[in-house]
Amino acid sequence: MPEIFAQDTTIAARDGFALAASVFTPDMPPRAAVVVNSATAVPRKIYRPFAAYLAEQGFAVLTYDYRGTGGSRPPSLKGFPARMRDWAALDVAGALDHMRQVWPRLPLHAVGHSFGGQAIGLVPNNSEISRSLLVASQAGYWRLLAGAEKYRVYLLLRLVVPPIARMAGYVPGARLGLGEDLPRDVFLEWARWCMLPRYFFDDPTLDALENFPSYRGALRAIGLEDDPWATPPAIGLLTSGFTGTKPERVHIHPRDVGARKIGHFGFFRPEHRDTLWREAAAWLRG
Repeated sequence: MPEIFAQDTTIAARDGFALAASVFTPDMPPRAAVVVNSATAVPRKIYRPFAAYLAEQGFAVLTYDYRGTGGSRPPSLKGFPARMRDWAALDVAGALDHMRQVWPRLPLHAVGHSFGGQAIGLVPNNSEISRSLLVASQAGYWRLLAGAEKYRVYLLLRLVVPPIARMAGYVPGARLGLGEDLPRDVFLEWARWCMLPRYFFDDPTLDALENFPSYRGALRAIGLEDDPWATPPAIGLLTSGFTGTKPERVHIHPRDVGARKIGHFGFFRPEHRDTLWREAAAWLRG
């Protein structure tokens, strides 16, 4: 197995905010640079095995935590000023800037999980990206979720959590079944988008929507049969925004890769190294 090098560091968002990050490089000149954009309330450590695998395949890979999460969390989240749109416009953009500066001559690719895929359309420098792999990325309108999950999500995002967020000044996500704790305004913006029939495409204040057509690279959107969030209609709504390219849709049933379940988060589990990950690396190689 090729040797890889992993280093924890910090990178600068576009406004100078320090983001905790990890860089994975092969023991040879890399074939391309890859930025891994996290899902909402998911720390970068979850993607570490996948990033290391891509480095074994010859890629230089960056994982990082959005402001207010994981290693980029301040001492107190109460009243911490951040919105979900800031994650795209400042943090994702800064991560792409960093990789372009370090490896200016390499093709620049992106892997986006859930919100991380949405951000590829919103980010102002998405024209720099040659290939984007969207994993379980969707427009998050609550009615597009599958089965009973839609009603659980509606209750949480519309009725239960917003009063807690406003009172506490942040969202104790770990205690509410939402993953990591979140900045208040990140959650409130996300919750508001989830109530709109076309998700953030229905937000007239979101100027970053004008960046979607600027993306002209290859784009593959992966959906998982047992994922209640990124359902085919929800994925289709998101990919419809990428008018500057022709999105490719791939739908995977767990049995296709010998798995019992995958769901919204399972793609990045090491058990899929020889199936899902191998195919992802092959696609990123182009």
